[in-house]
Order: sequence, then structure tokens, then C-alpha cells
Amino acid sequence: MRIRHRYLAVWTLAAAAVVLAGASCVHPVSGPPPGRPHVVFAGVRSSIYGIKPFPEPAEWEKAILTMSGYYKGSTPAAVWIVGKIVNHMDCRLEFPGDATGLANIQFSDADRHKAYLDRFDRAGIKVFLQVEPANADMKTLIDLVLGRYGKHPCVIGFGVDVEWHREADRPEWGIPVDDEMGRQWEAWVKAHNPAYRLFIKHWDQRWLCPTYRGEIIFVDDSQILPNMEAMVAEFDAWGEFFKPNTVLFQIGYPSDKPWWSQLPQPPKTLGQAIAAKIEQDCGIIWVDFTLRDVLPLK
Repeated sequence: MRIRHRYLAVWTLAAAAVVLAGASCVHPVSGPPPGRPHVVFAGVRSSIYGIKPFPEPAEWEKAILTMSGYYKGSTPAAVWIVGKIVNHMDCRLEFPGDATGLANIQFSDADRHKAYLDRFDRAGIKVFLQVEPANADMKTLIDLVLGRYGKHPCVIGFGVDVEWHREADRPEWGIPVDDEMGRQWEAWVKAHNPAYRLFIKHWDQRWLCPTYRGEIIFVDDSQILPNMEAMVAEFDAWGEFFKPNTVLFQIGYPSDKPWWSQLPQPPKTLGQAIAAKIEQDCGIIWVDFTLRDVLPLK
């Protein structure tokens, strides 16, 4: 996938956050209630294009459990992409199906994910199934994905990368999710199981539900930052904006590797620095692009 051109958004938000956070760099922030883990999810992101050769189920399990082990009490988790944008307009779901009468939806010849979800069921790993929706109807995508995989005990929710939501209308940014849209998407997900959580993802907080919160998890996948301090400041601002809802952070992008590769145990050091600034429940997710660089797969 192409690198996102987000310099303006990053520096607009991060610069403000650095100014506001200046004093807090030397003062502790309030933590989670005693007896509860602060990092509630820790694990990895998976896509068919992010890592090659694609790891075997046992290798993913090893990486996820290692990541979770860095965060005491966290649930081992994966952001697992099952639908990829193609041709700017379509979402290709990575399992077989009948696309007759379904606009902007394609299917794959084989199921790419069942063996992995079976493994995660047995290992106690929890999974958010994500799509890059393009111009496909969101309710149809939710029903197809959760109808296919919802019986797996590992599945705890559904995610949308908003960068690819009607991306043809606004290339490389997607169309923002307003409050009514977020409320409706969440209702469609919970119609499959009231315990399921919806997540929506972007790097610009203005793209995700200005005021509606519900039980939505808000995911920041920002990258192209100059150092750890700038990333922590931007993610701190993200947490403040979406408080009290759970927030997730995707880290480990190749664009930031020149500085995070200098850290000891980057998934632990970077993630813990981020979590220390977030007051609500949060999650730390390492992306698949650099998975083999930092996490054991054997």
C-alpha cells in the first residue's frame, strides 16, 4: 500500500500536543483504577500485503503472545484484515462468496483466514476483523464478514480503516465518519453480538465521530514522525480527544524505523512510553510490515 501523505495533519496535531504536554513530561499522569490492566490489548496487525512470506498460524501466535507478554494483564490480540481495497472502488473479501447483485464487493477463491482463526480460538487470542471498505455498502460488509467468521470464539469485533472509506472520492484520506454513521455502524456490528466492539481507524481525529462515542474503539495509525517524543505527544492528544473510550495505537511502520530501531526492544519500549501518557484503556498493536524485525515467529 502506498505511504500516506500526512505531514500537515501530523504536525498540526503534534505541535499543539507538544506545547500542551510540555509540563506533563515531568509530572506523572493519573493511571487506571487499581487492579485493572491499563493496556487491555497488545498484539499485531495482519494483512496479505504487509508481510511476505505470510507467517504460518503458529508463527502469528508466537508473535502475538510475545507482544502481549510485554504488557502485564493485557489480552493478546490481532487487528486482522480480511477485506482489501482494489481498484479504488471495490473491497475484496478474502473468502469465497457470491458477488451477484453486490456492488463494489469481490470475493476470493479460497478462505485465507479460517486456519488462523481456528488457531487463535485455541490459543485464547482475540481478533478484530477489519476491512478496507472502498465504496462497498458497510452493512453488507459487516454481515458478510461476521456471518462468515462470527462463530469463532476469538472474534470480538469489527474494524474499518476510514482511510479507505470511499477513498476514490478523497484519495489517500477517505471520507470522514460522522456521528450518525458511527452510531449506525456500531448498531449493525452489535446486531451480530451485543458484546462485539466496533473500531474505526485513521490518523486524523477529525475524520472519526466528532461527538458520538458509544463503545467505539478509536485507532490511530499515524506514521512519518521524527522521533518517539513526537509520536507519544500525538498519541497523547488522540487519547485526550476520544476519552473515555478505549484507544488503540498501531506502531512499527517502516517510515519510522530509522529512530525506533535504535530503541531497546522497540515493541516494549515504544508501546510503554505511549501507554504511560494514556489515561483510559488502550491497546498497542505492532504492524506486520516490520514484524520479523522485532518479534519472534519461531
